[in-house]
Amino acid sequence: MRKERSRVLIDGSIGEGGGQVLRTALTLSALTGRPVEITNIRAGRPNPGLQPQHLTAVQAAAAICRAEVEGAELGSQALRFVPRNRPIPGRYTFDVAEVAGRGSAGAVGLVFQTVFLPLALADGESTLTLRGGTHVPWAPSADYLREVFLPTVARMGLRAEIELVAWGFYPVGGGEVRVRIAGRAGALMPISLTERGDGARVWGWGVVSNLPAHIPQRMVDRARNLLAQAGLKADLQPKIVRGAGAGAGIFLFIRYQRSVAGFAAYGRKGLPAEEVAAEGCRELLAHHASGAPVDPHLADQLLLPMAFADGTSRMVTSAVTGHLLTNLTVLQTFLPVQATVERVREGGTVVVTGSPL
Repeated sequence: MRKERSRVLIDGSIGEGGGQVLRTALTLSALTGRPVEITNIRAGRPNPGLQPQHLTAVQAAAAICRAEVEGAELGSQALRFVPRNRPIPGRYTFDVAEVAGRGSAGAVGLVFQTVFLPLALADGESTLTLRGGTHVPWAPSADYLREVFLPTVARMGLRAEIELVAWGFYPVGGGEVRVRIAGRAGALMPISLTERGDGARVWGWGVVSNLPAHIPQRMVDRARNLLAQAGLKADLQPKIVRGAGAGAGIFLFIRYQRSVAGFAAYGRKGLPAEEVAAEGCRELLAHHASGAPVDPHLADQLLLPMAFADGTSRMVTSAVTGHLLTNLTVLQTFLPVQATVERVREGGTVVVTGSPL
């Protein structure tokens, strides 16, 4: 059992003021053993306080470090979280729909984000079963985690595999992923992602669940044409998958010699399949034109692993987002981490000197 350390006070309205503040604080509390009190949780959102995916993240973080928790209920805007153990490897199941008491497409990718690093730095293997939304807007999809995030952090020594068992689109959810996390294997290595190198291989898929079969082909055809106009040859495949509800999306990935990036766009009522494809391509092409190796989504997800590496890490990203800056603010509230963000137009260079556990 850990000796209780000095508590950290976090105003949940800082930075982008959403669930990122909560998730980052929970991760850092589990890793450092420092109790945290969070107020004004998601205060600026139309539905403030803990929603099902946020409450599931709280319960997940509490389970892995046997935390004492106050305020863990739907709608709560204040939380007290006190870890009692170092993160404990094992087998865990977390279900957003069960927490919601109804069907929910709360993002399992965000629950994964909360507990991945503590379990990856624990002394032993863990297996996670996560149920809810696997492919929803504003969250890393299961495909993104498998194709972009996990291969990148593997270079730092964080070893994990993710399997998509069932697709879960917004708004119904009903998806499932299984994750195997290998656990600590020595010191976490710093990473340098400042140049992406030569070459650009694009791949991906257009996907529908419970919608007409012509839609994924139309997405793929449009994306292939747009990318070809930009000089990028793409291996894109249409997919029809089984899911609890209707959903559509395009998932695009681009690999360079030294880095990989990912982008997605989701269908919604009234939006033609071709426009969904164009939306995903616009993001990929903007990143490609920037020359940066790290996409905006990956940059904020890499910040915490960089902070616990044994040395100085560097990355160049095509966009410095509110999530990245919010993560940095919360991180520096917990730890005396040396970090700089040098902006260059929309993007910038991030340098972090780690504080290894």
